[in-house]
Amino acid sequence: MSRFLATLLESAHRSAHGMTTGAPVAPVRRTWPQVHAEATRMAGALRAGADGVPAVGKGTAVGVLAGEPVTIAPAAQAVWLAGGSVTMLHQPTARTDLAAWAEDTVTVLSMIDAGLVLLGAPFDALAPVLAERSIPFRTIEALRAADAEAVEPDAHIADEGDTALLQLTSGSTAEPKAVRITHRNLHANIAGMIEAARLDLDRDTMVSWLPLFHDMGMVGFLTIPMAVGLELVSVTPVDFLSRPLLWAELISTYRGTVTAAPNFAYAVLGRQLARADEGSLDLSSLRIALNGAEPIDPDAVAAFTAAGARFGLRPESVLAAYGMAETALGVSFAPVEQGLRVDAIDADQLEAHRRAVPVTAGGAGPGVRRFPLLGPPLPGIEARVVGEDGTVLGDREVGVIHLRGESVTPGYLTVDGPVDTQDEEGWLDTGDEGYLVDGAVVVCGRRKDVIIMGGRNIYPTDIERAAVQAADVRAGNAVAVRLFAGDDRHRESFLVAVESRKAGDEEAEKAIAKDVTRQVLAAVGVRPARVVVLGPGSLPKTPSGKLRRAATGQLLAERV
Repeated sequence: MSRFLATLLESAHRSAHGMTTGAPVAPVRRTWPQVHAEATRMAGALRAGADGVPAVGKGTAVGVLAGEPVTIAPAAQAVWLAGGSVTMLHQPTARTDLAAWAEDTVTVLSMIDAGLVLLGAPFDALAPVLAERSIPFRTIEALRAADAEAVEPDAHIADEGDTALLQLTSGSTAEPKAVRITHRNLHANIAGMIEAARLDLDRDTMVSWLPLFHDMGMVGFLTIPMAVGLELVSVTPVDFLSRPLLWAELISTYRGTVTAAPNFAYAVLGRQLARADEGSLDLSSLRIALNGAEPIDPDAVAAFTAAGARFGLRPESVLAAYGMAETALGVSFAPVEQGLRVDAIDADQLEAHRRAVPVTAGGAGPGVRRFPLLGPPLPGIEARVVGEDGTVLGDREVGVIHLRGESVTPGYLTVDGPVDTQDEEGWLDTGDEGYLVDGAVVVCGRRKDVIIMGGRNIYPTDIERAAVQAADVRAGNAVAVRLFAGDDRHRESFLVAVESRKAGDEEAEKAIAKDVTRQVLAAVGVRPARVVVLGPGSLPKTPSGKLRRAATGQLLAERV
């Protein structure tokens, strides 16, 4: 029996809460029992199949390509009720080459052995692209209209070890990989996050614009509220990106208490709040503003809370978090109502000796590195830090973070077949460098991205944060790319790529490059081999909006 499905079914029968979509233009609220009733009918249609389209049963992998939360919620639940697993497919954008996207999608669907794709707005127009490649699909609208008998919901349709989600990672599309999240993983991680965040089913209202093809959106702000019966207000990423202040307006209007986003979104919203009219918003209801999914910049958080203070935003609402698809979503949460706490450490000790030696409170400057304290591991998750020789390290010793527990995925699906993720003792190597301090997790950066110069381990985030301080560099659009020692390079180095609206102006580019070099040298004490200035939208990003260092390196290889 699936404990995750049992929880979802209990919520479907008792919850008076639901989801509001379409705000602010045409808001519609549907209770979770109403979503569930539709899902049971859709599950019946999935099990019955259709002309030329296979039925969905126990173990069937189903890809979902849709953008509207109101569409995705019953569709995903229907797949689970039919015994299948859900894969949220990466969505094409206006700039996407549809032929390339289709080929990548075919590769992904083959990799997960998908039996069906569910197609919903605004991607219905892609039906011919799928048909041309003989990919079996059904539109969600047709599924809703199908004349099929509703299934009798049964948590025994899936076992704890069955796959619930196949979460596509945000890496290169040339080498796709899917994290296999079982029903056991999903139930354990949901339970751990609810406990750590002290979610109150009666009082909390979640507000989100996060993309549902990313784990923070799909698990955190659709699956959790649907499974346990929390009130949810959900819009699309396009809604947010078109008008970022909408996020704050929804919190104000619906008295939102819980929200989440990557660091860049809080930086964007902070700038919007600084310009908003006095008295136009009330953010006093917000008790959790979770910041995760990418490195947290303390300065950006401070700017966000300062701008929001005049609207009642409390700095204690900021909750720093560490998460990854390999645990369904959450790994560690800082304590609720603590606000952002930062560990200021000696840069030389970190880079040369791999120790996190604290400096005086409030320390800053080029000799200091500041890392957010990301809280203890969620209930049910163990964390340890391991050195290069495999030794388990102590507090404030820097190494690679390993995780173990019921939330941890048993493996990946890759184009070359399944790959185990755990060692013989159940530990997962996260690939993240960091340390533990008084039980709290601190993440320094990705092991593969660390730049080694003169015996120092330099983290690209430090370089990137310095680079965006330069004049005319677009906020959040700087990438440090590691350059390995080779035939024409005696030692390892790095280059910095930045975006600017002045790209193409030779004199402006020279000035920007000079300023970036100055900022980086002041911050980390080393000079980039080169600074490349690109136009807006040039830096490669993942489907969830993260900058891709390796892909940037490939893009710039011919320029170095």
